[in-house]
Amino acid sequence: MGIDVGRAVVVVIGGAGGMSDDAADGLTDVVRDGVLPAVERHGATVIDGGTDSGVMRLIGRARAAAGATFLLVGVAAEGTVTVPGGQAAQDDAAALEPHHTHVILVPGTQWGDESSWIAKVAGAVAGGEPSVTVLVNGGPIAFDDATRSVADGRSLLVVAGSGRAADAIADARTSGGGERNAVTIAASPFTEIVALDDPAAVAAAVSGALERQEAGR
Repeated sequence: MGIDVGRAVVVVIGGAGGMSDDAADGLTDVVRDGVLPAVERHGATVIDGGTDSGVMRLIGRARAAAGATFLLVGVAAEGTVTVPGGQAAQDDAAALEPHHTHVILVPGTQWGDESSWIAKVAGAVAGGEPSVTVLVNGGPIAFDDATRSVADGRSLLVVAGSGRAADAIADARTSGGGERNAVTIAASPFTEIVALDDPAAVAAAVSGALERQEAGR
């Protein structure tokens, strides 16, 4: 598919169809000025869910607007998306985000069926090189994605202030309580909390996570 392996990977997970337009508008800066500069600096490949919604739409559009050249790989369950020129497999099928450079369709008909595959693709593309996951907003599926990330030993950067799952995990880190999934993820040594209103700190955290892994090899 023309996807280079053995390179740094940034996995972006979180808000999709359940994220409001207002929430998406508030996340533009952290994607454009936080995530993208770190990705470009490290020549990383970005992997996400590939649909034209939420944070995946934001990163696709931000990449196009910046004229960036990094690979942007969507991983989607085939029954949940509509491919160009094709028919929707089900009523809630989503369009693919058009600025992604690659899309990998994997087996599945339910939202969340792609979660294990995102983790597998990230590991295959990284091939032993550093990788980090960035959680922005997110609903129930994001907890599964985040759990898989820390289980794989991949650093998880949780953007506090971005809403929903991300805020639940950030609150659990502060209070020690809350929803069980949030508490478990917050307690992981691989989890780091960063602030939505400080894109420069987000960029530094992404770079720092990748550089620590490189230095530790």
